[in-house]
Amino acid sequence: MTLLSVNLNKIAVLRNARGENEPDIARAAETCISAGCGGITVHPRPDRRHVTPEDVMLLAELTRNRVEYNLEGNPFAGARAGYPGFIELVRRARPTQATLVPDAEGQITSDHGFDLARDAQKLAPLIAELNSLGCRVSLFVDAGATELGRAAAIGASRVEIYTGPYAKAFAAGNYGRELQACAETARRAHDAGLSVNAGHDLNQQNLGTLKRAIPFLAEVSIGHALIGEALYDGLDKTVRNYLQILQDRAAR
Repeated sequence: MTLLSVNLNKIAVLRNARGENEPDIARAAETCISAGCGGITVHPRPDRRHVTPEDVMLLAELTRNRVEYNLEGNPFAGARAGYPGFIELVRRARPTQATLVPDAEGQITSDHGFDLARDAQKLAPLIAELNSLGCRVSLFVDAGATELGRAAAIGASRVEIYTGPYAKAFAAGNYGRELQACAETARRAHDAGLSVNAGHDLNQQNLGTLKRAIPFLAEVSIGHALIGEALYDGLDKTVRNYLQILQDRAAR
């Protein structure tokens, strides 16, 4: 079954809006784990606008030996005040997986994957270091990416397909081309010996269709939509709804 990893960034955004401790990100993680999710994801950024390095360490302890822990970020983001650098955060937290994303400074959200033909050699030594820490490495790639053999050659175990364009097209009711691009990219990755993750703007409406197109999907990371839906239905119920969607599609 495809693993559901819940991204808790939006919990931290709500907390930071008041500069206090509510909502409690640890309680949110516990609720998701109790509901049956297989992982927790966070994407700390250098400007600390949502999840902080302190949150990263708190969640590292909370998830250890219980569920997978996925730490997302730009591997080239270096140290500065209040942020030790992404690679150093991984050294300290030792997550199950590091998902490397080419975010620019100040970028609102992830919106593109790596150009592997251009970036592979720069990524190679960082991936080697992360692997030496016992951390599985996944690379964020666009649907339609073709250089996936390079990801395997430099030591990545997985790719995460950026599903934003698919989700936007699904909402507009004309998603066939974008879904095909996701499925073909997944097939190329699978043929290269890589496992396949997916994430960005996935929700309860579009997830099942994606899962059906990629039956061997290893993991989905979902945060923005899931937390938004939880405002109406509750966090426990929403996580269970996602798990049911993944289970229903796995059984077909």
